Amino acid sequence: DFADLGGYDQVGRVLRQLVHAGKLLKVGFGLYARAIPARLGTRPVPPKGLTTLREALERVGIRTFPSRALEDYNAGRTTQVPTGRVVAVRRRVRRKIGYNGISLSFERARPAAR
Repeated sequence: DFADLGGYDQVGRVLRQLVHAGKLLKVGFGLYARAIPARLGTRPVPPKGLTTLREALERVGIRTFPSRALEDYNAGRTTQVPTGRVVAVRRRVRRKIGYNGISLSFERARPAAR
């Protein structure tokens, strides 16, 4: 996304400065998200929370689906509210996506009903 703005090292240096200033969050290798000050605590957070991490996965071409826990909760099979930290994917994901010690976990998506 930044190829036309400058060299690899120069862009990396500016991104690192923005992360240090609290304007951006590094959520994964080559993935950054806009940051806002947290209402509680001192560390910046993304404005949309964990949804930002799912959007980052979509941006790199990994399609995400609701987790089994979320599907069960939405269908009324359980009253336990899912945390949103688990995302279903169809293929293996080797990336670690997260911020401030919060990261996504991945589970195999259920096959589509025919």
